[in-house]
Formats: sequence, structure tokens, C-alpha cells
Amino acid sequence: METTVITTEPGLAPVVSHGAGVLDAVPVFGFTTAAYVVAAVLFILALGGLSGQESAKRAIWYGIVGMALAVLATLFGPGLGHWWLSLIMIAIGGGVGYVLATRVQMTEMPQLVAAMHSLVGLAAVFIGLNAQIELGRVLHARLSGLTEFFHGFAAVLAHKTPAEIAMLKVEVALGVFIGAVTFTGSVVAYGKLAGKVDGKPKKLPGGHMLNAGAAALSLLLTILYVAGVGPAMLWLLLLTVIAGFIGWHLIMGIGGADMPVVVSMLNSYSGWAAAMIGFTLSNDLLIVVGALVGSSGAILSYIMCKAMNRSFISVILGGFGGETGPAMEIEGEQIAIDAEGVAAALNEADSVIIVPGYGMAVAQAQQSVSELTRKLRAAGKNVRFAIHPVAGRLPGHMNVLLAEAKVPYDIVLEMDEINEDFPSTDVAIVIGSNDIVNPAAQEDPNSPIAGMPVLEVWKAKQVFVSKRGQGTGYSGIENPLFYKENTRMFYGDAKKSLDALLPMID
Repeated sequence: METTVITTEPGLAPVVSHGAGVLDAVPVFGFTTAAYVVAAVLFILALGGLSGQESAKRAIWYGIVGMALAVLATLFGPGLGHWWLSLIMIAIGGGVGYVLATRVQMTEMPQLVAAMHSLVGLAAVFIGLNAQIELGRVLHARLSGLTEFFHGFAAVLAHKTPAEIAMLKVEVALGVFIGAVTFTGSVVAYGKLAGKVDGKPKKLPGGHMLNAGAAALSLLLTILYVAGVGPAMLWLLLLTVIAGFIGWHLIMGIGGADMPVVVSMLNSYSGWAAAMIGFTLSNDLLIVVGALVGSSGAILSYIMCKAMNRSFISVILGGFGGETGPAMEIEGEQIAIDAEGVAAALNEADSVIIVPGYGMAVAQAQQSVSELTRKLRAAGKNVRFAIHPVAGRLPGHMNVLLAEAKVPYDIVLEMDEINEDFPSTDVAIVIGSNDIVNPAAQEDPNSPIAGMPVLEVWKAKQVFVSKRGQGTGYSGIENPLFYKENTRMFYGDAKKSLDALLPMID
């Protein structure tokens, strides 16, 4: 078999290829580079299209085509070995993705997103550790003066200068750290969203100092690793464990009402982890896509925090659900109403605002809500939806549900667009919402959600709250809205309650 030496720099082990095989040190083929550029453009178009409901379907197809092109370009690009293994992995991943897409309900989407984030973080950790193994093999060959046949990633490492290797170590350390934080944090987020872990914030004794100490130790391990002092793999493994602890402890300390921010924050982390993988593997597309996901997730986290009148740091270090002082005493009682009473009020009303929440998703009531909207609008009534930025347990959760149920886009309004209209509204219907319509945010300075902008539904002439029972919401905070004089509780499963209501609407 013909052997060709590609690099023979002094002090470096030769990088070679075999006959007609792939030239490992040759730059990426023009086709792969062009395909990556097109894929990156498609991903940018996809991200931009997701900002509007009407363009979202087209944006999804941009993303699908971009990802397919990226995978094909990688498969046909230089340096790829073990074709059969790559195809098997793609088949397994595609099969799992298809099963999840067909079986997962909309109520489980937040859990699914958190689980996907954990996989990105875990991939970053594995790639970082593998990069160190390959780097150790190449450096050993250099020091021993041995000539080895390097392929793929090892071939790239073999012709790096000491300065480039130092930079690679920084990239590996960052990728492992961010990846481990993302992995354990996402696992805890999944547990909280799925109800497998208590949604209340919990920290170990000395919580903040413990996090700070772990962060300082992570920095020390990173310095030792990059400087080449002591056993590199040991420092990297310790960094993985400590970063994993940080991710676990941070998310455990965040309460249920902050989960939309947590999801978008972990989305950002997974993006930066992917970008670090891109730097490690010298893959431009991964760098671009990781930066897109990381920055968009960070911006979304900022928007979520602004919607709750909180800083990003306060969310990470605190979280809703902790007591800040004695809660305001609530006077009155919850008064129930039946379907006939709600129907009578709706038939007499001229204007109606519907506020959907996670309870609507749990009950799968979006189709019933859509039908109620259709009947009310057919009767000449002004019906609109009020969407809080953190409604549900995933950013945009309610918008997706309403779009799925064919609710017209133009009557679905954000909080800032509709909040001033409640005083002139005849009926406000709250379906499965709690914290986002809680007047304690404005009336009780000791409430964990004090200062959070909320939908002021209590200012409507009549308020009907569709709720399973008298319990508190996901964050465990009591809601004075349920005790107000103009509020009536429409108890029961949201879908069954609305289905019983529909025949009574004129």
C-alpha cells in the first residue's frame, strides 16, 4: 500500500495517509466549506423565521434542510472514517427522534427540550475527554520520536504548534465545564418539569459560598490543565465532576416559577457548549450554530427575566418559591360557579379576554378553547387572548398550543399589548394559570413574586378561573385572585368544563 507523508515539520510526528485514502491534513474540501456556508445561512433564516407564527412553518423547513445538508457535507467531507458506524448512529438517532416526535405530547415538550439540552452537554464532555486522549497520544509520539499513522482528529492535532495546543486545551476545558453544567442542570430541570423532583428551591448549607468555591476550584483545575502541570486527564475528570455539581446545585436552587427562564438559559448553555466543540474540532459550522443558539438563548433568558422584573443573576442564585417574609393574609372565600352561570355571563358579554396557562396544556383543552372562541366570535363578541411571556413551562408554550388549535394569530396578544384593556373587559377567563395572574405581585411586598409584571385580570368586570381544585400553582404561591368578589371558580378538568359549556353558548 502506498504511503504519503503529508507533514514533516521538525519535532513533529509525520502525518500520513494510505494510498487512495483520505489525506488527513488536507484542508476541508471546497464542497464541504460551501455546504457549511449554505447550512449556516439556512439556520439563520430558520432562527429569524421562528420570531413570527406565520413564518414559523417555513422556518422549520429551513432548519431541516440546513441540518440535512450539514450532515451530508460532514459525511462526504475529508477525514471521515468508519462509514458504517456513522450510518448506524444516524439511523438510531433518527429513529429515536421520530418516535419522540410522534409520541411526546405538547404538555411534555418542556421536559423533552430539557432532555435534549442534557444530551448536547454530555456530547461536549465526551468530545472534550476524547480530545485529551488523542492529544496525549500525539504528544507521547512527539516526545518519543516515534512515527505513527495518524488519522482524523489526531492528524489535525499532529501538526499543531505548542501555542495552538495551549489554545486547544482552553477550548477543551471550557467545553467540558459548560457541557457538564448543562448536562446535570438539564437533568434536574427535566426532573422538576416532569414532577419527579420537588419544584421548590433547595440548596445545601452554605449554598452560594459552595457554588463560589466550586467555581474557584474549577478555575484552578483549568489553569493546571492548560499549563500542563501534573496529570492532564485527572484535572479534566475532576473539572467534569465539579462542573456537574455546579449544574446540579444551581438548578436545584431554582424554584418552579422560574422554570421558563431555566429552560432558555440551558438552551443558551447548550449552544455555547456546541461552539466549544466546534473550536475543538475546528468545525466552522458548529461554531456558527453554537453561537446562534447560545446568543439567542441568552437573549430569550433576558426577555424572560425582564418579564418577571428580575435580573438573570437573581434567578440563578435565588429562584421563586423561597419565603421573603410573612405573606399577606388573604380574606374571603373561593366561590364556585357551574357551566350554566359561566355561559350566561358569556352570552351577555360584549368583550372577552382568555388567559391560557399550563393547566390548559395538561388538560389538552386547546381545541375546546378554539371552539369556544369560534362560537363567541360568531355571536359578534370581541374575543382576544392575553399571553404572559412566562406562561407555561417553556417560552412560547401557549402560542404553540393556540396555533396548533387554529386560533387566529391576530387575536393572540402579548401582555404589554392587552394589559390596559382589562378594566373595559366584561369577562376574563383564566384557564389553568396561577402565578401570571396573581395580584400578590403588586399587593404583597413579601411575596416571592413581588414586582413581577402580571396580567391584571382582576380589573375585568367578571373573572372566571378554570381550575382543577383549590391547590396552589406550580410555584406553591397562594393567589388572592381566587378570593376576590368578582372572581368565580369554575372547578374541574379544563377540557371537560369547556366541553360542557360549549352547547350553552348562543
